[in-house]
Amino acid sequence: MKKTAFNDNWFFGHAGDKKSPVTLPHDAMLHDGRAADAPTGSAGAFFKAGKYEYEKAFEVPEEWKNKHLLIQFDGVMRNSEVFVNGQKAGGAAYGYIPFFVNLAPYLKYGETNTILVTADNSLQPASRWYAGGGIYRPVWLWEGGENVISAQGIRVKTLSIKNPQIEVEILAQGSAPKFCAVIEITDAAGKTAAEANLMLTAKNAEPSGSGAKEKDGGAEITSGAKNEKQGVKAGKALIELPGAKLWSEDTPNLYQCSVQLLVDGEPADSASVTFGIREIAASSKGLFINGKSTLLRGGSVHHDNGVIGAVSTPESEWRRVRILKENGFNAIRIAHNPASVDLIHACDYYGIYVIDETWDMWYNHKNKHDYATEFKANYRSDVEMLAARDYNHPSVIMYSIGNEVSEPAKPQGVELAKEIVDLFHKLDDTRPVTGGINIMIISQSAKGSGIYNEDGGRDDSAEQKTKGMNSTMFNFVTSMVGTSMNKMGNSKKADAASSPVLDVLDVCGYNYGSGRYPKEGMAHPDRVVYGSEIFPQDVAKNWAVIKKYPYLVGDFLWTAWDYIGECGLGAWAYDADGKGFDKPYPWKLGDSGALDILGDPNAEMFWSQAAWGVIADPKMTVQPANHPGTTPAKATWRGSNGLPGWSWRGCDGNKTIVEVFTTGSSVELILNGKKIGKKKVKECRAVFRASYAPGTLKAVAYDSAGKAIGEDTLTSAQDKLHVEAKAVHEPVAIGTDFGYETVYVEIAVCDANGVLERNRDIRLAVSVSGGELLGFGSANPRTEDDFLSGSYKTYYGRAQAVIRKPHGSEAVVEIKGEGSEVSGCKCRVMV
Repeated sequence: MKKTAFNDNWFFGHAGDKKSPVTLPHDAMLHDGRAADAPTGSAGAFFKAGKYEYEKAFEVPEEWKNKHLLIQFDGVMRNSEVFVNGQKAGGAAYGYIPFFVNLAPYLKYGETNTILVTADNSLQPASRWYAGGGIYRPVWLWEGGENVISAQGIRVKTLSIKNPQIEVEILAQGSAPKFCAVIEITDAAGKTAAEANLMLTAKNAEPSGSGAKEKDGGAEITSGAKNEKQGVKAGKALIELPGAKLWSEDTPNLYQCSVQLLVDGEPADSASVTFGIREIAASSKGLFINGKSTLLRGGSVHHDNGVIGAVSTPESEWRRVRILKENGFNAIRIAHNPASVDLIHACDYYGIYVIDETWDMWYNHKNKHDYATEFKANYRSDVEMLAARDYNHPSVIMYSIGNEVSEPAKPQGVELAKEIVDLFHKLDDTRPVTGGINIMIISQSAKGSGIYNEDGGRDDSAEQKTKGMNSTMFNFVTSMVGTSMNKMGNSKKADAASSPVLDVLDVCGYNYGSGRYPKEGMAHPDRVVYGSEIFPQDVAKNWAVIKKYPYLVGDFLWTAWDYIGECGLGAWAYDADGKGFDKPYPWKLGDSGALDILGDPNAEMFWSQAAWGVIADPKMTVQPANHPGTTPAKATWRGSNGLPGWSWRGCDGNKTIVEVFTTGSSVELILNGKKIGKKKVKECRAVFRASYAPGTLKAVAYDSAGKAIGEDTLTSAQDKLHVEAKAVHEPVAIGTDFGYETVYVEIAVCDANGVLERNRDIRLAVSVSGGELLGFGSANPRTEDDFLSGSYKTYYGRAQAVIRKPHGSEAVVEIKGEGSEVSGCKCRVMV
């Protein structure tokens, strides 16, 4: 079937209100704004919520009669219902799962038709992070003739990598008695690698009149052509690919499988998919990709895209994956829901392994109005759709059955875990199944003292005790949280409580369970383990243990990329309201990423790079020098708030901390030619106390023999500053044409040499002609500024604007300072 973008000419409004034109994808919650009393609370960044409606009128030609016509939604947040000409045609309760709706039974041919989509996000709190609202992922129209290859109807499976062989399975449907499929396999250069012909035979081909249901690519749809038999036919072809190149993180070689469907020798339909040839094996001896031992340098990633909220465009997802790869990650855990298909495509292309997760909850609520209410009615179809969507993607190496669920503390929860694992195995026997298991939560729940209340929400008694503490005491208490969580799973009782569900999994994910790492080889000799979530400050000591024991296969930072919501989870806060887990309004971001929401690295990124051994030269960061005499309140999910920069205007003489991250044994620090000191490296970090003075700061790393092995230099910006902006056009190599391009404009306050100034933040106004401003903002975790207002203050010298424009067109971005001390605070960028 032909797949085309269906994102133009929609009208949006709250239920019952007048609608305004909008282009999809669109984050309705971002447009609702924020309020201190919003029921989403600190978890949802105080965004307001509602019930949203999207409406689109479109012409349906007379010749479309008896054709297959589907509409695909990649994600609608949440409890969506789809109406075609006033009749309910489909929908989905889960906001993260793609779904199909069959249009044919409801259309009026030769007339104007109307689609109405409702998304009910009004009941809050419904998530432990900012989820967004409305049709936030793309929409697609599938159109085919009477006989078609089903949507998601091509599946490619690697059978052998030694003498490369694949299995191509094809699912088609239509009234024709016989189908022939012509298969062509081509490499990245378009060269034919193999060809095959395949006859498709009947599969569950019983008559199915109007209203009958059948499976189409994992989606349950209503039969397309009224009052006709819709025979479903399938076939499998074994194809050898001599000399084929394998897919892995280092060599992400992709192939294309193109299929032409013939009826009586005439072309009826065509479709193609990309795939990679790779093999996964996991045992207590390690994780092996194509027979090669592999360690996962991982990070967890939420789904929002920073200043554009939950909006997911191809460029936004590809940009994020590219930056993660450039910074040394080779694996992403999608937290805690199915990823967008564009992110998966990007991981296929760049070579990043993916753990695609299902849910953050099962049938027990973590929030009063979360998906637990709908879970039991939908979990099987959620799994079916996810497995169908991910099947051909080589980057997806594991499915995760959930994050920190407490249900497996009881036998019925373990039985459910086994059922979900078995279902994944049945649908896709090429990948292991895992889960993010918090041993502490399982242990506590088994004793009847879970961390969540019966109707959702955390027990906040411990949180209240921290409110009156000074920063020193608060920092001591929060530092103990990480230590105790890592150790609470070490007891025999905790092991006994968690083992039933862990033994169900193919690969065991431990959330904050690194205390068990050295023990598992003896306690559970058949178990293979990775850290599905770790505190970032533990990365170096954890990695040393991971390299020692073969049954440990990696770690995933919480988190790789900062996100909206869970306000201040990782913040080192200088404000009076910075203590506590759930920080009050106007806190906005989690502030816990190794990369901030703009994609800029900080100390935790460099710490990870040093621990993983992916950098040759040392990396240096400086803790903010513009808070003299103030001790920050340090949250648990951050080990340092250092930034790469030695330009703190007006801070002369202020005390600060310089951290150097390296694989070396010692580091020497030099300021303006004068030696500050030499320190031994502990857990890949050397820490210095220094007084700020403008000029040049240099770090030299030495090996154990005293030989210099690398250096890093930071300099201060010169007197005259200006605003600099650069448009970044992100290449998208795989996927259906979206019709629009999303362009990121990176903005900095810097000197003539491009040196960033960290202590001269200014308010900027952004306007766009020839395109749409999707969002503009900075990485400030605590602000009342609005991503959609066009006005935002830079944060430590940086800001970002995101523009959407039609492909091939030109847009102009104007950036102006508002009452700024920076003289050159005006620039113009063509995008």
